[in-house]
Amino acid sequence: MITVGTVREWHTVDGWGVLDSDATPGGCWAHFSNVLMSGYRFLSPGQPVSFEFETGWQDGYDYRALAVWTGNDRPPAPAPQQPSAAYSSILRLEFDAPTDGDTPNRADQPQ
Repeated sequence: MITVGTVREWHTVDGWGVLDSDATPGGCWAHFSNVLMSGYRFLSPGQPVSFEFETGWQDGYDYRALAVWTGNDRPPAPAPQQPSAAYSSILRLEFDAPTDGDTPNRADQPQ
């Protein structure tokens, strides 16, 4: 179902909050991953929002938001972020081949 409401509370550090509407008595739990906006996803208390929700218990609330957006028209879900070229990591392990007379050191062999 889709309804219009307001943000009751938003925990930016934890990435979740509660939305109020006539259709969701007691509040609707929302996670930042369901906020349809690009960049850093957060909401502010008192902010008007539209949201799609389902009935289902989540952290003490009887409703759970599936998508949250500002304005009347639902935007498309943001595209998944691609890995950044600004950061990369490579690990390469190379082992020397044993030479004649070398035995590998193993914990189960006496030295």
